[in-house]
Amino acid sequence: MYKYACLNPIAQIGLDNFTTDYRQVEDANEADAILVRSAKMHDMKLGDNLLAIARAGAGVNNIPVDKCAKEGVVVFNTPGANANAVKELVFAGMLLASRDIVGGIKWCEDNANDENIAKAAEKAKKQFAGTELYGKKLGVIGLGAIGVRVANAATHLGMEVYGYDPFISVKAAWNLSRSVKHIGNVEDIYKGCDFITVHVPLLDATRKMINRDSIHMMKRGVVILNFARDLLVDEDAVLNGIHSGKIRHYVTDFANPTTAGQDGVILTPHLGASTEEAEDNCAVMAVDEIRDYIENGNIKNSVNYPNCDLGVCHTKSRIAVIHENKKGVISAYTTPLGDADINVADMSNKSRGDYAYALLDLDAPVTDEVVKRIEENPNVIKVRVIK
Repeated sequence: MYKYACLNPIAQIGLDNFTTDYRQVEDANEADAILVRSAKMHDMKLGDNLLAIARAGAGVNNIPVDKCAKEGVVVFNTPGANANAVKELVFAGMLLASRDIVGGIKWCEDNANDENIAKAAEKAKKQFAGTELYGKKLGVIGLGAIGVRVANAATHLGMEVYGYDPFISVKAAWNLSRSVKHIGNVEDIYKGCDFITVHVPLLDATRKMINRDSIHMMKRGVVILNFARDLLVDEDAVLNGIHSGKIRHYVTDFANPTTAGQDGVILTPHLGASTEEAEDNCAVMAVDEIRDYIENGNIKNSVNYPNCDLGVCHTKSRIAVIHENKKGVISAYTTPLGDADINVADMSNKSRGDYAYALLDLDAPVTDEVVKRIEENPNVIKVRVIK
């Protein structure tokens, strides 16, 4: 029997995918797996039995990823599960920035008791006039699951779309519309686009990538949209750009004291993934990832260990070995197996940064003695007998 804990409400459609071999517990210290959305985990003590953490969403800033890696806890996220929800909100943001829809709604509310509101509206509507998206240039920085969807959809609205991503995956490239112009220099997007939307992870290289220098290159009246991470943007520089008239609007999904209530800022309270469909998709993917790892040892969509997949085990036994990515470690588990006359029928060893992960399908059951010998190697972090 495996135990799992939910640190935040997780959609029941996902939890229903757990079999009777799994039981939910309240105490996370007892859990073999943890599901989380936004709960802060950096100050949490990881339980001795913890095997995996699944974030029902893309960002993992609330999880101590490095600490988990050192302790052999695999951290998953659910990339793409909320992509459509975020994409739709990006377009809502572009429309709100193009036309003063909010101002028009507010005018109607303020004049609700006017018997002649229809006539008055014909005069008032001029102050809420805006521009269309059709024919405008959109720059999409980051062509992952969300960026590709935004870029493709924008072409159907008649926008001229430019995409930038020096690390675009093969899958994303295949999914990208041929109408999207792939740009090799992000400065070309800064200089030429009417709308710029950012969809990259928060890394040292991307932190405050929208800053005073990049804003200086932009067209006057540009609209900047940020539905990825607040720290991708130097918001003080953006506010200065708004006050100078360089930036028409800054649309962001990350409420904070710097931007809240500021003229020219269209701010939403982190609604990007707040749809029933996105929450369901994230929950289903998170549970599937946990089950595949616990039951088969397969890793998919981990943020601290490499992907590794041997499918379902059809041999007598399967073991998983988490270890430091150092030379000579593979012999730490193949030698004890050979000494015990256990044949390795299939094996996959993958590395990612300082860590590596191995799955081994064996033609004979592995013994406790063999496992103990493998664990004695100082570079081995965790050994798990899966079958």
